Amino acid sequence: MLFPYPVIDPLGPGQVETWKAHFAGRAHERPRCIEEGIWRRTQEPQNAAASGWSPEESGRRRMVHYNYRYRLDTVHPMPRLVLDQFYLYHSLTGPKADIEAFLRRVEGWLTEGGWRRRGAAWARGDLRCRITAADEHPEDVRAGRPNPPGFSSMEAVFTSVGARIPRQVRHLPWDVLAWGVRRRERRGTPQYAPDLSGLADYLPFQVELGCGTSIEAGIPPLHYLHEVYRVTDRRKDAPSSGRRFILRPQDDPLLGELLVTPGKKFPELVAMFKAAVEAEPTPAHRALKALNDAGKMVGPVINHNFDILAGRTGLEECFVRRYDQKAPPVPLLDGARALLVIGLHADRRAVQARARARGMKVFFLDLEAVPDGGVLRRYPVEGAREGDVVVRREATPALLELCDRLGVAVPGEHAPTIGHRL
Repeated sequence: MLFPYPVIDPLGPGQVETWKAHFAGRAHERPRCIEEGIWRRTQEPQNAAASGWSPEESGRRRMVHYNYRYRLDTVHPMPRLVLDQFYLYHSLTGPKADIEAFLRRVEGWLTEGGWRRRGAAWARGDLRCRITAADEHPEDVRAGRPNPPGFSSMEAVFTSVGARIPRQVRHLPWDVLAWGVRRRERRGTPQYAPDLSGLADYLPFQVELGCGTSIEAGIPPLHYLHEVYRVTDRRKDAPSSGRRFILRPQDDPLLGELLVTPGKKFPELVAMFKAAVEAEPTPAHRALKALNDAGKMVGPVINHNFDILAGRTGLEECFVRRYDQKAPPVPLLDGARALLVIGLHADRRAVQARARARGMKVFFLDLEAVPDGGVLRRYPVEGAREGDVVVRREATPALLELCDRLGVAVPGEHAPTIGHRL
């Protein structure tokens, strides 16, 4: 594996301008050239259905954290997008016999993958890997969080040569672990409506944007990353009653994929960011811009996505995605009468809760289903409440129809005839 690692080669002229305008700079909330993800999975009574917890089976833990930095590379004749800095952290805690058996498998993978000792690390091209094990992880000791009797921990840290990862970034999974398991919201009994016509009585409105519009733009849904980083068991023969966490070392293929065939794994690791750069704003984004220009929609888009598709249409964005369970400040405007939530499953940043507290009507535009293995799997909005309105429609036709109802023209689009349904 050599770095910089090519992701899009070559970049077209329009993509170069998109990169310079929207990804290369530093937004106020985070550098847009950084892709990051964290999964902390523990085995506790609160998540027994997914973790397999029982009085006899508890205490396992798995954490995966990645932080990738991309940049525009102009050394070659044609500009290209490259992965410039790579960092991936993988940690397992479980019965000591399981961890020891897994470490023996890791030794075989290192040999099979052609890794060579380089001081305290292993080297393959420009990749470095450090593997350590302990009965008690130093972070657990510092936190006063003892392992169950007979347990131990191991971790693997992958970096590209020359990578400089700040301590606060490296410590982030342990911060997330300390915040504990997220409490799911309790769903109420919202009203269902065939379209967004009711929103016309609550103008102007604000928008909170989830991944629905991104999926329509061709960007994979979040569970694609669950597959890539082996977060849940998504095998075809896995139980259909629910997606179980991968917690046992013998069920965890991620280290083997990285150590034995990194050249095959890396295209999967960068696919989400690659798709975000290659995607173009959809008619749904252009409809939101038209509604904003007409004064029907106000304020910045409260956005959970890193693809900047709303921003690329000229809309102001307020990025609120974060890994802790704190509620970041959001610009809910005094004159706004409703919040339209598009394609977002759970109110993790308490945006909807705060909107309701301000007397705003909450509308959800959501299929309440996600594509999974070629079928749509039911995925109800987690915290919809009494008084909320849910419209089970795709974003593009529903928003174009809303524009038509409100007499708002969307440049370059032909709005569907009123009454059209999917």
